[in-house]
Amino acid sequence: MQLENITLDVKGHIGTVTINRPPANSWSLAALEDFGKVLDEVEKDGNIRVVVLVGAGEKCFSAGFDVSDSANAVACGTLGQALWTRVDRLSKPVVAAINGHALGGGLELALSCHFRLMLDSPKAKIGLTELNLGIIPGWGGTQRLMRVAGRQKALDMIMFSKRLTAPEALELGVVDHVFPMESFMEEVYAFAGRIAERPPIAVRCVLDAMTAGTYYGMEAGLKKELEGSAAVGSSKDCIEGFTAFLEKRSPKFTGE
Repeated sequence: MQLENITLDVKGHIGTVTINRPPANSWSLAALEDFGKVLDEVEKDGNIRVVVLVGAGEKCFSAGFDVSDSANAVACGTLGQALWTRVDRLSKPVVAAINGHALGGGLELALSCHFRLMLDSPKAKIGLTELNLGIIPGWGGTQRLMRVAGRQKALDMIMFSKRLTAPEALELGVVDHVFPMESFMEEVYAFAGRIAERPPIAVRCVLDAMTAGTYYGMEAGLKKELEGSAAVGSSKDCIEGFTAFLEKRSPKFTGE
């Protein structure tokens, strides 16, 4: 799927979504609308088991809101927050390949992803720097940075508009893995490939249960967990998993 601002390329069970607005890969209203269309495609394509989200070029994963589209700032704020929440609640794992700076709304998008892998380079830093402009993170950053880093560390980052290197972000728990430049995308796709090999129905049920617990509380999460247990228990993947275990081989899950 090729749109002006966003592209979707599918190879095997991995869908790569590229923010195609280099060098900053910033978000205008048109770009956000394109991103929504790509999410529609990702959700309905049963062949896609995992999504890799990356920025075009070598400078930025995403630098956040496109200030040249300030006339649409209010609309962008509303749509940006809604779309980032949609990513957060997606039933397919999304891997943020942070291949450059991730600032403001760009980091907020990465925080919405299920996994964050970051390029280990002095040219790649992440931060919610909105207070430098007299504004605040408005696309979920006040909530999601706190969720991954804890309240006090998130406050410190946001209040002082700190920019973290990859090792600093890893130590703080904001990213999950850090890889060198020469092998970064190779490592990203290896990681995504391991996820794609997991049983799709079970993966979806885990994500749905965690989403329910995050947004609606533990009782809702536990209810969703029970529903998921029932769903996977009657699946062909469950039979394959137990059979492979008894036969001492690796399982081959089909999503049935």
